[in-house]
Amino acid sequence: MNHPETILVTGGGGYIGSVNAAALLQQGRRVIVVDNFERGHREAVPPRAVIETCDLRDEAALNRVFEAHRVDAVMHFGAYAYVGESMTRAEEYFHNNFIGGYHLLNAMRRHGVQRIVFSSTCATYGEVDNVPIDETQPTNPINPYGRSKLAFELLIRSYEEAYGIRHAILRYFNAAGAALEQGEDHDPETHLIPLVLFTALGKREAVSIFGTDYDTPDGTCIRDYIHVSDLADAHLRALEYIKQESITCNLGTEQGYSVLEVIQAARAVTGHPIPVREAPRRPGDPPRLIASARKAQRLLDWKPRYVDIQEIIHTAWQWFLAHPDGYKRK
Repeated sequence: MNHPETILVTGGGGYIGSVNAAALLQQGRRVIVVDNFERGHREAVPPRAVIETCDLRDEAALNRVFEAHRVDAVMHFGAYAYVGESMTRAEEYFHNNFIGGYHLLNAMRRHGVQRIVFSSTCATYGEVDNVPIDETQPTNPINPYGRSKLAFELLIRSYEEAYGIRHAILRYFNAAGAALEQGEDHDPETHLIPLVLFTALGKREAVSIFGTDYDTPDGTCIRDYIHVSDLADAHLRALEYIKQESITCNLGTEQGYSVLEVIQAARAVTGHPIPVREAPRRPGDPPRLIASARKAQRLLDWKPRYVDIQEIIHTAWQWFLAHPDGYKRK
């Protein structure tokens, strides 16, 4: 009798991790969620997943999780992800994102787990002139968050060379939207679409626009927004792909939307005026960040289903209407 694959999902109580855990379960896999719930939510974890409350920085506890479950592969989402916070808390970012990942790889090695899909970031590229950004661009991150992610990418590659652990490194910018049961609930919230929708819900007075004089058609920054369900689809395809070989690729829609375009789309979706407030530029905000996803489309036979910004925002709006205070807190 063939047993379903068991996938260990780190950060499975977080935004992207929880959606991936649900997608794995829908495919008939067994899911072990490893999360310390410092920033994730137990309520976000799909009911059929097994929860192991564990911090990746606790090597002994992590080893016990691998001893308790026969793990076939790992999806790794467990990381700190606030760029601004990383500028003043670099030690914590490297401790969590790199050292935690180091313990994870060592646990995999001890227990014969040979595949890992890593949720990385296009922040590993830093500031680039060529847009859309493809995988041939040099990596030169400009903040500790991006550097900690790139450091772990290099570690993964070293563990393949030394121990044969195959990997998928998936880099993306702006995850957006919501699944039926999972959506965004960060504290603090820094992402544009939730902040815009909070304003529509009356939880904020206005949305701040950081800079209106960029070299873009309307003067505001342009970003590539990819739906969280499309990300999950790519991660599932990568999990299968690395049975043969490792891969590093970007994920995105290859379409950019400006801050003002996002706000206008949210006005159309919600029927709310959504007031705005102009604010100074933030240091290090490039005018355009758009990811080329042609490599992922070719090798993973993957294509995003959500490419219209109104459609992406609509899924997030439906989730926020059903969860105006996010996941219930105990």
